[in-house]
Amino acid sequence: MIVLGIESSCDETSASIVKDYNILSNIIFSQEIHSEYGGVVPELASREHQKNIAYVIDKSLLKSNTKIEDIDGIAVTYGAGLKGALLVGLNFAKGMSIALDIPFIGVNHLEGHLYSNIMDNKEIKFPFISLIVSGGHTQIWRVNQIGNYDLLANTVDDAAGEAFDKGARLLGLSYPGGPEIQRVSENGDPSYIDFPRPSVKKSKYNFSFSGLKTSLLYKIKQMDKNIVKKNIHHIAASYQEAIVDTLLDRIKRISKEEKISQISIAGGVAANKRFREKSEILSSKNNISIYFPDLNLCTDNAGMIAMAGYEKLHNGIHSDLLLEPNPNLSL
Repeated sequence: MIVLGIESSCDETSASIVKDYNILSNIIFSQEIHSEYGGVVPELASREHQKNIAYVIDKSLLKSNTKIEDIDGIAVTYGAGLKGALLVGLNFAKGMSIALDIPFIGVNHLEGHLYSNIMDNKEIKFPFISLIVSGGHTQIWRVNQIGNYDLLANTVDDAAGEAFDKGARLLGLSYPGGPEIQRVSENGDPSYIDFPRPSVKKSKYNFSFSGLKTSLLYKIKQMDKNIVKKNIHHIAASYQEAIVDTLLDRIKRISKEEKISQISIAGGVAANKRFREKSEILSSKNNISIYFPDLNLCTDNAGMIAMAGYEKLHNGIHSDLLLEPNPNLSL
């Protein structure tokens, strides 16, 4: 069976071809137009998706050496994400479904992130702990089976990726903030500023990153502009360290209390180099296994969406044309 995957939940337009559980192509077009605004502008994102979606799908078909008439089904993200952006991908999938007389299935973006690690690390066994950490989500799930999840932790305000973006903006860096802070942090001293490792009083597992961003703002205001400029690599490294330490603290505690030693990490922040380095240290010291997907599967991509929808389509499960985008969809 051949499945076309379509992802358009935020600022990446992506298409993928999966055949018999193998990814033949996974094309990702990242929208650079948002960099001058320091964050994603929803209306611009929708327009960019409309402009690029046909091109991305054609390129994915070409790279996989697949003819459009060979496609047996379509998997498309319908939530969570930006409503207008989701609408572009979903409507395109519906149109193709009608034109080609093939079924389509709406896929949960978060479930796609789960698949990005499962399909890349065959040694992961159920149940396992999954940290989904991106610009829009910072959640920890107990994955009992595919389709059976228990939410263990969530963020009460900013997601970790959002904290990177806002921190980068305060430091005068460009968007997206995660890669920029990682770049600037190279050779920086992560102990230069002892930023707080935020916690939530009413929940031992939940995340809160808005206070960390405020702490960075106050530190910068207290410092001379020339000192900030001279030591920006140390400041960025310290800020990054606080985010990473907060994520790893929750992983360590939940792994111990749930008595589950396999940890899957997915989402855009999973590409962070320092996060991966410190995860290796945590893993070796605490006898737990931490899995990361390949870097090209960390950001939003259609490969994970195609894989998440493949099994359902294979079993005859599909969506109807009344399916609407759900910006706040949860697992």
